[in-house]
Amino acid sequence: MKLTEFDYDLPEELIAQTPVEPRNFSRLMVLDPVEKSIEHKHFYDLKEFLEPGDTLILNDTRVMPARLLGWREGTGGKVEVFLLRRIDGDTWETLVKPGRKARAGQVVRFSDELVCTVQESTDFGGRIVKFSYEGIFEEILDRLGETPLPPYIHEKLADSERYQTVYSREKGSAAAPTAGLHFTKEQMNDLQEMGVNMGFVTLHVGLGTFRPVSVDTIEDHVMHKEYYSISQETADLIKATKAAGKRVIAVGTTSIRTLESAASGVGEIAGKTDWTDIFIYPGYEFKIVDGIITNFHLPKSTLIMLISAFAGREFVLEAYKKAVEERYRFFSFGDAMMIKRKG
Repeated sequence: MKLTEFDYDLPEELIAQTPVEPRNFSRLMVLDPVEKSIEHKHFYDLKEFLEPGDTLILNDTRVMPARLLGWREGTGGKVEVFLLRRIDGDTWETLVKPGRKARAGQVVRFSDELVCTVQESTDFGGRIVKFSYEGIFEEILDRLGETPLPPYIHEKLADSERYQTVYSREKGSAAAPTAGLHFTKEQMNDLQEMGVNMGFVTLHVGLGTFRPVSVDTIEDHVMHKEYYSISQETADLIKATKAAGKRVIAVGTTSIRTLESAASGVGEIAGKTDWTDIFIYPGYEFKIVDGIITNFHLPKSTLIMLISAFAGREFVLEAYKKAVEERYRFFSFGDAMMIKRKG
């Protein structure tokens, strides 16, 4: 398939710069791929589309203060180091700007207590660096690091917790699993009281989030590997939900990728910790996911390809066109979409 088949026109003013308050006052577009119907609701209406026994799967990753600002030893030139994932110990995969001067051996200083040395370049244009410091790295990072926001958000965030889900707990992501940003704790409690199950997985969002598709034929695109973990408790909950004839609804594309990566067959899944580079696009047969809650994604992104695999490319693009007409808010701080079970 061609990359241009996943393009759409988006006025820049529809890219949400700030989050809605309260969180669940975002709008919610509800798609039925079988009936080809589109409804316009709010996220607080979500319970209308869930049933007792359904299971929501949420990604409990937490965004690191991954953006470090420093200077090159020798020249004093400013450098930004963006943490992507810990390889082991004090060695990390990063993005470095400006990258052309980040050669092996270059030392970058962030403070009197923290420096890093560039070790090598990666296949994806990143850099492997090793940190040296005095004290506890995580505490230093909390003091010096900044919570990164996507490049299309130009407003400064007043409260950094607004770029975390209310259920985040496993620190390790370079970006938030943004579909979950719409939930409040009160709404989650209400859903559980009506009999909706909550299962948690972890996928630490990495370089793939920031890497655009640069090939004309999407099958040639290579995803970056990301760490994920699913507990046996969550796997058992999923199997019990399936056995009862209820739905497993993934909150966000990261939850989808975790579930489909851990699946061993249709409806078959077990607790697992691994790395995934799964790339889901039209033609993919879903093994676990029966419904999706997601945001509105960038044109020509792997995320809109994934959603198209579930609901059909033409129907998804029709829904996006309708979202533009109805002035929905797009991307990380934007509105939400629920896609019902496939036929």
